[in-house]
Amino acid sequence: MAKTVTATELRGLSRDELNAKVLELKEELFGLRFAAATGQLETHGRLREARKDIARIYTVLQERNLGIVPDPDEDK
Repeated sequence: MAKTVTATELRGLSRDELNAKVLELKEELFGLRFAAATGQLETHGRLREARKDIARIYTVLQERNLGIVPDPDEDK
């Protein structure tokens, strides 16, 4: 399983990397939900972590859209 990422780590990534990470986490979340529904999931804590990681990425993207945090992609 993937470890929880911090907002500081996410702010250093480009938009493309963040979007790819969201897709990866959504696929993992789907698998975790499926496993939970079929009774095969042993640790339910990862469901919560995956949802929070996705929310954390969306927060970083929104900070960039609003201009709160500088976008590292704009320097190029």
